[in-house]
Amino acid sequence: MEQKKLIASQSANGKIFLPGSKSITNRVLLMSALSSGETLVENYLDSDDTQQMLNALETLNVRYKVVKNKHILIKGCNHNFPNKKATLFLGNAGTAFRPITAVLAVIGGEYHLKGIKRMHERPIKDLVDALTQIGAKIDYKDKLGYPPLIISSGNIQCDKNIKIKGNVSSQFLTALLIAGPLCNQNIKIQIVGKLVSKPYIDITLKLLAQFGIEYKNNGWKNFILKAPSRFKGPKKIQVEGDASSASYFFAAGAIAGSVEVVNINKSSIQGDLEFLKVIKKMGAKIEYLSNSIKVSKNQGLVGMVIDCKNIPDAAMTLAILALFSKGTTTLKSIESWRVKETDRILAMKTELKKLGAFVTTSRSSITIKPPKVINNNITINTYDDHRMAMCFSLVCLSNKNIIINDPKCTNKTYPNFFKDFGGIIA
Repeated sequence: MEQKKLIASQSANGKIFLPGSKSITNRVLLMSALSSGETLVENYLDSDDTQQMLNALETLNVRYKVVKNKHILIKGCNHNFPNKKATLFLGNAGTAFRPITAVLAVIGGEYHLKGIKRMHERPIKDLVDALTQIGAKIDYKDKLGYPPLIISSGNIQCDKNIKIKGNVSSQFLTALLIAGPLCNQNIKIQIVGKLVSKPYIDITLKLLAQFGIEYKNNGWKNFILKAPSRFKGPKKIQVEGDASSASYFFAAGAIAGSVEVVNINKSSIQGDLEFLKVIKKMGAKIEYLSNSIKVSKNQGLVGMVIDCKNIPDAAMTLAILALFSKGTTTLKSIESWRVKETDRILAMKTELKKLGAFVTTSRSSITIKPPKVINNNITINTYDDHRMAMCFSLVCLSNKNIIINDPKCTNKTYPNFFKDFGGIIA
């Protein structure tokens, strides 16, 4: 297995340009493909997950071209993909698999959707159940409740509430919100139970508005869309820098120096910027600039109890910051970690214990007590999970060597991560 060894360091200083957001890129690519007219998507993220979306759109006969290596011009299909029969391989890209499932189920056709083994272990029953409520025809090829899926043309009728559980994955609701306008009927999406990861839904709603789709949000309990509502490309749309990816560099500055992250600012639509409020409470210094954010070491970091319901991805970085903090850190409301690229609660516990930390977990939380001295030359397994690789890289700032297994798993969202990270550590 390929490995990346990060040499012991005690300082992190410099400036990095943040690549585009995966969450925004994949939403915008799909919305652009469904629109009338052409849309230029600027500063899109070129990564494994976004390539899965582009490959799927190409298979569906959506026409696009790359412009100046960092933009994509997409010719919209006006609510109807030309290819009505296709097999789509979507890797382990949840931000592609879930929305495409909903869109194809509503549009109709004959489709087979599949991914890698881990994608076939990630539940999708709640989304499928919501879609079958309105007449979609979706069958499981193998195991009930999990991909692969076979989608056929159904009889879509949206004249009743579409009910969806809110506590498993925000991507299910995002999928329904994107597919909703394709029904060409008044629709009401009703949330059953509590809704996790509201900031990710907020991203979806704000992007839909830029494409002419305006849902009425009734206190996060239900969402209403009046017909006719049609996707209309905004001609040009800029993809923000990825706030989840920024968390590793923000953390590096808080631990060991001062790091400025360019291509993101306080006006970002991404909820993961709440990470900054948390680390400020822990002791970091935060400066908001016009097109960047700078985080610096200010005083010793302090552990605390943190509710992570709004920042489940960036919360992984907090688990590593716990190693550098005085006292115990508890991360709550992270049950969604269980159904991500791996069971992140189990993976995090296993690897932190290798470093000497005392770790306990529940179904929805993790508690970390840092060791007096972090163990040196530890090899970290990454479980084909990009965020495991990126957040554990921070351990080198404890003046200890760290070895990361399968470093190329970062290609999922940040292919140049180790190059950029290497540029700020000394």
